[in-house]
Amino acid sequence: MNSIRQVPTRVKSRRTEANLGAERDHFDKQQLNSISKAITSTETPVKEKHARRIILGTHREKGAYTFWSYALGFPLASSSILSWKFCHVLHKVLRDGHRNVLQDCMRHHSSLVEVGKMWAHLHDRYGQLVALYTKLLCTKLEFHAKHTDIPPNLEVTDEVLERTAGTDINNVFQLTVEVFDYLDTELRLAETVIRQLNTSIAISTLTSGQCRLAPLIQVIQDCSHLYHFTVKLLFKLHACLPADTLQGHRERFHDQFHSLKTFFNRARDMLYFKRLIQIPKLPDSPPNFLHAASLAKHVKPVVVIPDEDEPEQQDDDDDDPEPLIEVSEVSTPSLQPQQQQLDIFDQAFGPPNGGFDDRDLQIESLKRDLELLRAELERVKAEAQRYITQLKSQINSLEAELEEQRAQKQRALVENEQLRMELEATRRRNADHESLQTTFIEAEKRAQATEQRYNKLKEKHTELVASHAELLRKSADTVKMLSVTQQTQEEVERTKQQLSFEVDRIKQEADMKLEEQKFEMEKLKRELEEKMAEMVRIRATLQSSEKTSEQVNSSMTALQAEKERLMRSVSEKEAELSSLRQSAQLQQSSLQQEREKSSRELGELQGKLQEKTSQEQQMKAKLLEEQFSLLQGTITEAENIIQDAVAKLDDPLHIRCTSSPDYLISRAEATLGSIDKVKKGHADYLKNMGDAGGLLRALTQFSHLTADTIINGSATAHMAPTDHADRLTENCRGCATESLQYLKELKSKTTLQRADPASIRVIIQKILHLGQELRPKGMDIRQDELGDLVDKEMAATSAAIEEAVRRIDEMMNQARKDTTGIKLEVNERILFSCTDLMKAIRMLIISSTDLQKEIVEGGRGAATIKEFYARNSRWTEGLISAAKAVGWGATEMVESADKVVLHTGKYEELIVCSHEIAASTAQLVAASKVKADRNSKKLSVLQQASRHVNEMAANVVASTRTGQEHLEDKDTMDFSGMSLIKLRKEEMESQVKVLELESQLENERLRLGELRKKHYDLAGVPPELPEGNGETSSLVQPVSMSPKPTKPALSKKPALAQKPHIPPKSMFK
Repeated sequence: MNSIRQVPTRVKSRRTEANLGAERDHFDKQQLNSISKAITSTETPVKEKHARRIILGTHREKGAYTFWSYALGFPLASSSILSWKFCHVLHKVLRDGHRNVLQDCMRHHSSLVEVGKMWAHLHDRYGQLVALYTKLLCTKLEFHAKHTDIPPNLEVTDEVLERTAGTDINNVFQLTVEVFDYLDTELRLAETVIRQLNTSIAISTLTSGQCRLAPLIQVIQDCSHLYHFTVKLLFKLHACLPADTLQGHRERFHDQFHSLKTFFNRARDMLYFKRLIQIPKLPDSPPNFLHAASLAKHVKPVVVIPDEDEPEQQDDDDDDPEPLIEVSEVSTPSLQPQQQQLDIFDQAFGPPNGGFDDRDLQIESLKRDLELLRAELERVKAEAQRYITQLKSQINSLEAELEEQRAQKQRALVENEQLRMELEATRRRNADHESLQTTFIEAEKRAQATEQRYNKLKEKHTELVASHAELLRKSADTVKMLSVTQQTQEEVERTKQQLSFEVDRIKQEADMKLEEQKFEMEKLKRELEEKMAEMVRIRATLQSSEKTSEQVNSSMTALQAEKERLMRSVSEKEAELSSLRQSAQLQQSSLQQEREKSSRELGELQGKLQEKTSQEQQMKAKLLEEQFSLLQGTITEAENIIQDAVAKLDDPLHIRCTSSPDYLISRAEATLGSIDKVKKGHADYLKNMGDAGGLLRALTQFSHLTADTIINGSATAHMAPTDHADRLTENCRGCATESLQYLKELKSKTTLQRADPASIRVIIQKILHLGQELRPKGMDIRQDELGDLVDKEMAATSAAIEEAVRRIDEMMNQARKDTTGIKLEVNERILFSCTDLMKAIRMLIISSTDLQKEIVEGGRGAATIKEFYARNSRWTEGLISAAKAVGWGATEMVESADKVVLHTGKYEELIVCSHEIAASTAQLVAASKVKADRNSKKLSVLQQASRHVNEMAANVVASTRTGQEHLEDKDTMDFSGMSLIKLRKEEMESQVKVLELESQLENERLRLGELRKKHYDLAGVPPELPEGNGETSSLVQPVSMSPKPTKPALSKKPALAQKPHIPPKSMFK
């Protein structure tokens, strides 16, 4: 019987396992179907329903094991579109999947890296995107694996972010750098996608464009949170570190801010994103991290996903939805437990023989109910999803309002803190005033006591005079006592003089103290009146703020309570003052006792005088020790500065820093001057060791200048030849060693006398000599020759223009003899336009010369013309370079025109020469315009001449192109006699030729870019310090110690004309 009873339980367990296995098979089949339909090689965006089913599958199995088991079978190396859509689905799974997805994905981190490296080496548009996307996913995995408190969807509160950053400022600094890198990868992917859309025919309304744009929705969601994290972390860093230390962080944030703002604006204008996502607007300017109150103005950007009103249409090939209700677990409440056991037994062995069973009808009814429940559940599920989406949007809007309320609360707290600080300062000033008033009263009492003491001493003096008279009367009685009486009289006289002197001194001191107390009393009264007026204003301000906000009302209530407490403290102080008055009365009674001790005080004064003398000597010795200890502290700080400079020589980040030889020379010369000051301060200190101020100032300046010389010497060595670089680096290290040795000698009393900075001077002079050797050779021209060189170059340019006009006339006469018809007409038109251009250039040279004379006469003052050119050497070099370029351009145009007329040259050469002449004349106008007066009439004439030159150059280009079109024969294209195969063959040959020409064009453009880059490298002049007159030329760029490349200086131009180099603008910068 027991075995029969256990049979239904075993059968039920086997059926339950069978149901679970069937359910697992159904789940695997559904996941495989969704993954295979979502990740395809067709250029269409991933459908949301397939991605949603994959994400629900990760929540069901609490991980991404099934996803990766199917995803590893895709041939990602064969199709870039397949890899792109795989990265998109993986990004969505990371953001919205189960929390264990991150751990499953980290196991396949190396596979993502290999896919990215493989597509990075292939020249494929989607391949480039896949390489960037895999790098983004790897960065995302590494970041969230390291910081587990921050989920992959980045939706955390500010408290969680604060807890993740911690209290260690090094951890906060490192977390900020990681967030910067995270945001850089996001922005780089978005920038590349939009750039490809701009350079291709794909737009956001086509499937090819939407395939690229679809992953940017997740990028926008990530960027909004990362921007908020960056702002919070930077404000926290600025609260703990100095602003100079975080200069690089602020610059990097500004670049990312402008890139992110441009990306959001571009995405907001696209039609594809308008119906899928609401992109937030960033502020017009980045937050000011140097002002802590700016944190209150920061509003967290919130991304909102709108409701999906249109229901998803089921494809014909989609599987049935996943069953949400287990059929085997449905039970009917009306059935009794005993009946359930019978049903289980009947299910195992079948119904009893010969009996009627209505279970089939119940099963059919249960199935119908189940279908109705499924439909109802689907409807409820869809409605719940819609409600969830609406609630999410409401939550996002409420979060935005909460951020705004927090910002207003922060601003109110800042204003309340300011008012509290002002009130606290007023309280302190009132307390100081009360203490000064108490001090004044005590001093007045002391003066009264001194006056009483003076009166008593005067009475004593009178008594002594009376005793002296009595002694004089008794002197007649005895002669023997005369000598004794005389001695007594002399002693009394001396005592009288001493007492009178002491009384006078005490009276003078009392008068002086009384006057000082009166003056201080008047001053305190005036300050009291001002503070009372200020208190009235503060009360008015507090009353006005009380009406505006309830928080300010509460703060005012607290302030009023504080005021009452202060009033109570004032009453307590008055009680203390009365007690002090009583103590003063007790002191007055003690003064009577002091009168008896006055005789003993005279002897004690002499002892005190001796003690003061000894104390003064001790103070002098202590002063010497303090001066020497201060000197040692300054030397220690100077050693730290120099050691920090030496440490930067081996810093890998310092390798990218560069400097110019001219700046190094200026630093070395300043260091030599500081060595002289140190030597003089050392000598003064040895003469008077009680005053080390001069030596301290000289050592401070010496340490900073020496460290600056070492750093700039190393930076200059990074761009110098190997031999010079090695010697310069070695001398920088030797300078640091000798400086530290000299400071060590100054630090010890035993070696202080023989300390000598002569060895440092020798090494600094070597560095100065190396800097002079590294200066560009173009600066070897003596500045007194610049003025003559300007006149020579302007004259040479004018002569070149005259020669060009003469040769063009000769070519025109020769062309009229040798050619006729259309060729003669074309040649005459070209030569006429060249002649007009040369005439316009001649007028430009004349106008430039007149403006140059006006500038020299107006700016040289009492100096000569050569001195003016020498003082403004960079501007002068710019004029010389521009004049050379104009003359060379005119000569080259004549040569090109001659070749075109003789049919041995190309028309393109003449067009390029026209462009070069326009660029050279523009450089000449810019060089002349630098120091000209804006209201100068000659400047207007020069600008008009420049516009005329541009018009004539355009005429040359137009006439050249027109002549080229007239002379070139164009064959008519007649394809009527060709067959279909022949046309197809000709079409293929034409396509091949087009591709070859496009490849040649791309290669030539790259070659032209490299030539211009090399040209500017050879023609560039390192920037200098401002000239001797204190003016800085606008053509001079400042010295850059940053690793960023600087533009070549425009003030130096070679023999060839150069075009201005404009770097390509970044998409988001």
